[in-house]
Amino acid sequence: MRARRLLALGLAALACTGGAAWAQAVPDDSPRTVLKVCQDPNNLPFSNLKGEGYENRIAELFARDLGVPLRYFSFPNRLAFIRNTLRYRLPGEDYRCDVVLGVPAEFDQVSATKAYYRSTYALVFPKGKGLDAVKNSDDLLALPAETQRKLRIGVFDRSPAALWLVRHELVDRGVPYPIMSPDPDQYPGQLIERDLAQGKIDAAIVWGPIAGYFATRVRSPELMVVPMKSEPGLPFEFSMAMGVRHGEPKWKAVVEGFLARNQAQILAILREYAVPLVPDPAGK
Repeated sequence: MRARRLLALGLAALACTGGAAWAQAVPDDSPRTVLKVCQDPNNLPFSNLKGEGYENRIAELFARDLGVPLRYFSFPNRLAFIRNTLRYRLPGEDYRCDVVLGVPAEFDQVSATKAYYRSTYALVFPKGKGLDAVKNSDDLLALPAETQRKLRIGVFDRSPAALWLVRHELVDRGVPYPIMSPDPDQYPGQLIERDLAQGKIDAAIVWGPIAGYFATRVRSPELMVVPMKSEPGLPFEFSMAMGVRHGEPKWKAVVEGFLARNQAQILAILREYAVPLVPDPAGK
């Protein structure tokens, strides 16, 4: 999916694809006079130009915490997003932005902070269409063969969901969607908001924040959201962090300080956007 994160996570992997090796950043120890955030201009539920995403809300909280104005640098979150945002500057100029608010915690294109939430891929389907008894991925696999043969399950290509279909010999049930689209008006939630709601597909398996947010936006039919279960060698759960440039440890400490001080408010924002939250197995 167009990124976000959409993520080494697949969808999650999207959101953060970067370019070649990073250029060494010049450490910036001076006080911040503005919070410069890298964002995708059309990537709800994460961010958009209207400031309607949960990362926009978190950015506003961060700016208030620092006591500085907030400024965005927008670029479509596709291939080379990090190179064209966090690492981008022209000779003699400052970097256009200083922090990406959602990256996989292990993403090496940035210096990632401690994770501030963990979510999972989820199955989304309309209530009353024969899948109501499905409460987890095992239930989906246990459906009668005749029922499975009729399913059309939307997944983003190269995502954990697509790999799961292959592993369980359900690839013929999959309806693939490109994880990166050249259309600037395309956004990941269209799979749910348009195709699932209109009956073009029977279910979708997508990154949890996308599943939860767009399921709440569709009023008819009522949509159910069921977390997927990780399997050996095929994780569905991923921890998310913020990303800064390598070589800026003091700025990274400022970002992590914000996360620590505002954890309760950040979690409240995530819950408001119906992000499926799962505990960190390491207890972090």
